[in-house]
Amino acid sequence: MLKTSKIIPQGQGLAPALIRRAARIEADWDLRQKSRFEAADSRGRSIGVFLARGTVLRGGDVLVAEDGSLIRVIAAPQKVLRITACAKHGSAFDLTRAAYHLGNRHVPIELQSDHLKIEPDHVLADLLRAMHLTVNEVLEAFEPESGAYASGGHAHGTAHEHSNKPVIAIQAAAPVHVHGPHCKHAH
Repeated sequence: MLKTSKIIPQGQGLAPALIRRAARIEADWDLRQKSRFEAADSRGRSIGVFLARGTVLRGGDVLVAEDGSLIRVIAAPQKVLRITACAKHGSAFDLTRAAYHLGNRHVPIELQSDHLKIEPDHVLADLLRAMHLTVNEVLEAFEPESGAYASGGHAHGTAHEHSNKPVIAIQAAAPVHVHGPHCKHAH
């Protein structure tokens, strides 16, 4: 088994020709969120993936094997629910509302400008349909959001920098609120 424990996110810094020639592994979301697993690459080699706990592989990431060879990660198509606004009487805001409700339930969700994707769940599908959204089961790659607190920051489609200037907020001291026997409001 060929072992790999190094990841190059999205093949950043590698020549496109190297990425194109690299062996590939296809993995669905369930496998790509594991830090240790075994897979066969496109050249038939057995690959042992040993990543730091909590590391998630994304489609387009490149693994570096112990022999120096590169292995490109492909997000394999899997069953997902594709959620869109109702073409007849819906709006893009309906997707925002749906994303809010799904987020409150800590559901892994892929956000796109014209649709959302989640793993199949008939209860959630019924909830979304009740919100007048269109829900279809499809076979597509699934790349859910990593969340605001995920390590590694965030990426944008175009290169630009964020200001690193510190922001100082000054807030007036709020009156102290003490709960006790003389508290005169309901909680």
